[in-house]
Amino acid sequence: MATLFFAFFLLFTPSDFSSRIEQGDAEFVKQHYVFALTQYETAAQLVPNSADPLWRIARAYVCLGDIAEKNERELLYGKALDAASRAVQTDKQNSDAHTWRAIAIGYVSMYEGVRSKVKMANQIKHELEHAIELNPKNDVAYSILGTFHRAIGNVSWIERQLADVLLGGLPKGGFEEGEVALKKAIALSPNIIRHRYELGLLYTEWGKVNEAKAVFTDALHLSKTLASDEQRIQDMKKKLEEL
Repeated sequence: MATLFFAFFLLFTPSDFSSRIEQGDAEFVKQHYVFALTQYETAAQLVPNSADPLWRIARAYVCLGDIAEKNERELLYGKALDAASRAVQTDKQNSDAHTWRAIAIGYVSMYEGVRSKVKMANQIKHELEHAIELNPKNDVAYSILGTFHRAIGNVSWIERQLADVLLGGLPKGGFEEGEVALKKAIALSPNIIRHRYELGLLYTEWGKVNEAKAVFTDALHLSKTLASDEQRIQDMKKKLEEL
């Protein structure tokens, strides 16, 4: 039996693992998320102690959830959180693993009660800040951190006081912090629609109409990199008409 196992193991080489990751990334760029998942899951089986396929699995599930029917999203986001959590457990120094765990927690929190949401908010901020510490050039972490601060900026003073008293408190943050984070994301990756879209939303909610128009207009000149960008494009066109 040991001989058979050893022979089976020799069928796979490090190049097989790398090839699966590369093929998965190629499918992901094409927005073929199911095909990408197949490659990443095979890579995870080949090298179980690597975080690289696991955080990519989480990313693929999140992207599938973003375009799925509403009744299918919770399950997909849950799978993303499971994969991202395993990635963090496998390699605590992997910035992408922490980033996608934060993203997955954010999506899963939508289906939780208020108390759980507050607890998860603190987890999200911690994961993102740690991801940036590990890799200061992680544009995705900065972008999600900007969105996080935008959400915090929309919390009223009364809601924040209630959270502090009853639920242990919300993380600190607001529109100013969100603007800084999103501008950093754009500086790192200027061709990503999501970064500019989120900054435009922040300016809209902040009451900075001219800034929002400029950001949305710039974003509409960019090419889609995610399937969910199509909805962002439609939203930006609609908001430009309304502003």
